This record gives sequence, C-alpha cells and structure tokens, in this order.
Amino acid sequence: MHLTFRQLVIRYAAFAIVATFANLAVQRLVLEGTEGWYVQALMAGTLVGLVVKFVLDKRWVFFDDSRKLRDETRKFGLYTLTGVCTTVIFWGSETLFWLIGNTQSMREIGAVLGLTVGYVIKYNLDYRFVFDQANSSNKQTSDG
Repeated sequence: MHLTFRQLVIRYAAFAIVATFANLAVQRLVLEGTEGWYVQALMAGTLVGLVVKFVLDKRWVFFDDSRKLRDETRKFGLYTLTGVCTTVIFWGSETLFWLIGNTQSMREIGAVLGLTVGYVIKYNLDYRFVFDQANSSNKQTSDG
C-alpha cells in the first residue's frame, strides 16, 4: 500500500494519540490512591504505550506483515531501543512539568509535549532501522 505524506502523518499521529491515551490511562490507574508510585506509573504507562504503538505501527504504518517469532522479537527489540532516546525526552518533559506545576494537568501537558517530540524522532528511527524490510514495499508518494 502506498500512503501520501498527509495520510502517513494523520495515521501516525492518530496512533500516537491512541498510545498516549493508553500510556496516561495506565499511569492514572497506578497513581490512583497511591503515594510515591510516580516511577512505577511512568514505567507501566510507557510499557503499555510501547506495545500498543508497536502493534499499530507495524501493521498500519509500515505494513509489515511478517509473523515469524524471530523476526518479531528482533523488530520489537529494535523498536524498543529506538524508544530509549525518545522515552528520555518524554520522561524529562513530563517530570519537568510535574515539578513546575505539581498537578496532574501539568504532568499530562508535559507528557503530551514530550511524546509529540519523541514520536517525530521515533518515526524516523523506526523507518530507517526497524521496519527496513517493510519499507521496500511502502514507499511514500508525494501529497497531491
């Protein structure tokens, strides 16, 4: 399947939003009624967001239909590695906003901003290093 640049951006952004909501929902669940579970909430939310985003990106952005366990394990490992840098950006932004405002709203604003920047970087890394085989059949066309 060929996506225009506009279609790609809309699809990738929509999946980023879905993963972000999943991430933040899990964080809220962990933080609900607990004190001092901030790191655990970050980690749990990040893991859920990572898995959700991988499944969506693999199938509907990069059109990778490989199913071999070895290939999937390799790709998920690379996908996770490309997320390390972007996770630092996300966590840093979320933590900074939390420290500045000390409210759930400020924390979530920081999370959304950090995730937005991180996802732009992550797409480019995933395109080059994770889904390289899938990219040969999914060339973007100019938006027209």
